[in-house]
Amino acid sequence: MYIGIDLGGTNIAAGLVNDECEIIASKSVPTCADVRTGEEIVKAMAELALDLCKENNVDTADIQWVGIGAPGTIDSENGIIAYANNIRFFNTPAAKIFRETFDVPVYLGNDANCAALGEAYAGAAKNARHAIMITLGTGLGGGIIIDKKIYAGFNGAGGEIGHSVIVKDGRQCSCGRKGCWEAYSSATGLINMTVDAMKTDTEKKSLLWKVVKDGKIENVSGRTAYLAAKEGDELALSVTNAYEEYLASGIATVINIFQPEVFCIGGGVSHEGDRLMNPVRKLVSEQIYTRTIADLRQTEVKLAELGNNAGIVGAAMLGK
Repeated sequence: MYIGIDLGGTNIAAGLVNDECEIIASKSVPTCADVRTGEEIVKAMAELALDLCKENNVDTADIQWVGIGAPGTIDSENGIIAYANNIRFFNTPAAKIFRETFDVPVYLGNDANCAALGEAYAGAAKNARHAIMITLGTGLGGGIIIDKKIYAGFNGAGGEIGHSVIVKDGRQCSCGRKGCWEAYSSATGLINMTVDAMKTDTEKKSLLWKVVKDGKIENVSGRTAYLAAKEGDELALSVTNAYEEYLASGIATVINIFQPEVFCIGGGVSHEGDRLMNPVRKLVSEQIYTRTIADLRQTEVKLAELGNNAGIVGAAMLGK
């Protein structure tokens, strides 16, 4: 039995995971990142793990290890969360602090990497040795799996594929660079493109104004353009088409570098399903380097399957 913990800015989720990568019980508590230090958050994770065991009559001696997926830069070798943007971690010795409450082996990984590992063990890429996952949310998270192991570089900061530049001197990215893939293909990027399109429609003829809440541009979401595009709105279609082209461009580049067996896509925008995936798959197939090589296996581009459970399962598998 293992425990996987997925640390988010809002909630800490923990699950008991068996050898078949099934979550048999789970529990979550608020992170309270605005009032807690990094050390206090780690202690809260340990208390959550203990409570999970008690509530499910699991002896802590039966827990082989605990895996923690956390945002930011992780020094997994030394059990340290070096830095996280929205949580106060600064070279926090998380494994050591955790074991003060729950004395088991503790493994750490970046949360996006853990989600990718979860898909590799139990989701869309479970039959693949080499896989890559991206999540299309506020940012564009990425995880690279090679031989069923996370690739994170020599310093734990590798795998940030969302910060590859796809448009020179393009949109400003939160990382400080301009033109990053994340700035175009995250849900935030889609929202920004939708807002820009709506600003050009001064007479408000587009359906975009009708599908957005209260007809207000500040209420644009990652779904707005797709809702209007579904009805054939030309301005919305120009947004979704551009979004899909940017997304496919980045995917093709990553495939050309790594040639994974599976490339899976999760996160909020992925909920558009085939409306998103069909054009993206077509665009990717037209751009990958191996497209002209007859009889060569090609990367499968798939939707992620585990949803919010991916991070828990992946964290639990960190000790494998």
